[in-house]
Amino acid sequence: MKKLTAHLLILAGFAHLCAIPAFSQTEPESQQIPETTKTKIMTLGVYHFAYHNLDKVKTADKDMISVLDEPYQSQIAAIAKSIEEFRPTIIAIEKDPSAQHKVDSLYALYKMGKLPPQKDEIYQLAYRIGKNMGLPKIYCVNDWGHHYGNLSEMFKDSLRLQKFGNFIDSLDKAEGKELLSKKVTNIIAELAELNDPNNIKESLSSYLTGAFLYEESPGDFTGVDFETGRWFNRNLRIVRNIKRIPHTPQDRILVIFGAGHMNLLNPLLDVSREFELISPLPYLPRPQ
Repeated sequence: MKKLTAHLLILAGFAHLCAIPAFSQTEPESQQIPETTKTKIMTLGVYHFAYHNLDKVKTADKDMISVLDEPYQSQIAAIAKSIEEFRPTIIAIEKDPSAQHKVDSLYALYKMGKLPPQKDEIYQLAYRIGKNMGLPKIYCVNDWGHHYGNLSEMFKDSLRLQKFGNFIDSLDKAEGKELLSKKVTNIIAELAELNDPNNIKESLSSYLTGAFLYEESPGDFTGVDFETGRWFNRNLRIVRNIKRIPHTPQDRILVIFGAGHMNLLNPLLDVSREFELISPLPYLPRPQ
């Protein structure tokens, strides 16, 4: 049951979910912020290179690739080089702020060439780009959200939690949802697909089905409250953590996160008066 609880809490709709088109509207001239006061921010949605398999959509062992092998290392190097053309001065990653000290230590070892190769996107992209750009720090901005009290109580009740899980499973089965991701054959092509605005927009719609529809009692909002805490609240907190990074309009922020987050991070950052959202698509190299 603990495993089911953890699964429900970290359902993140992982595979093939990415960045959303701009939703900016023209403000009255008196309210517009001059473009020069906005900090450019690029969001790069990725699949999890190390295959943590913490999300609902998982990757079968036979479909896992090792990014330490060729041609994947060459593809990652090409991605890093192309993203460096954005000239990031700040890099933010999907790690909790509580892990900042550890990340600082690992990044220091990486820059000295003393950190053994690791498969995750933090090592492969964030550390690589950070070192090449001469950045002193990589910022941890993740958060896991906050649930209402009624949800916290449900998570403690094995019977209630089982009913919730059964509801989600039954909908998945009825809709024929694919819970296994496809094998990545080209990382450049995969990131281009993950960051396609149409794919990102479609991914957000999944948060209005499934668990969202669950009612413990007719007319209540159990499912709505669940999605509020585990996804909407989570991404709002991530945006707040990004905003907490000391920055100026002259900075250029690169956010490297699981692509599923782009369906909320992108529209939130896009409407922000503080940031100018930059798509990674024009920067990505052509698939090799």
